[in-house]
Amino acid sequence: MTTNQQIVTGERADILEFLAKHRYFLRHTAQGLIDEQANTRSTVSELTIGGLIKHVTEVEQHWAEFARTGTGEETPTEYTPELIARWENQFRLAEGETLAGVLAAYEKVAAETEELVRTLDLDTSYELPAAPWQPPGVFWSVRRIFLHVAAETAQHAGHADIIRESIDGQKTMG
Repeated sequence: MTTNQQIVTGERADILEFLAKHRYFLRHTAQGLIDEQANTRSTVSELTIGGLIKHVTEVEQHWAEFARTGTGEETPTEYTPELIARWENQFRLAEGETLAGVLAAYEKVAAETEELVRTLDLDTSYELPAAPWQPPGVFWSVRRIFLHVAAETAQHAGHADIIRESIDGQKTMG
């Protein structure tokens, strides 16, 4: 929970509710799993439930910082073996990581983002960092950043649901 318990309405309430719903779906896929299961590749992809939660946490943290400051990491121009390994490790539990640990980190980042949704000016816009997949001069409002985080969460909750169903048949819905 956040430290600021003010009541929010309108679009801020909508954004918070949408985020909460899809965060619940993502967390639900991990319910009752042991670390080994959370790190299981049960489909042809490299994705695991623990890794997806870890990835969503990192992505949300990145976008929250961007919403707060308008700055973020530049897209690399050279893909070194170290950078590739870091990217691959983002989608699995690495040595020493636990499902409980990534879930705790996710809760912390989620609470920080919720506070930003409550307090930042949603109309503030920032130019997105340079990247090969977008032309220069693209601006996103803070509102759009939070909608993007919600869409990412929803998409990866669906991925996690497929992985979980392949592990033991549990489904989030249906």
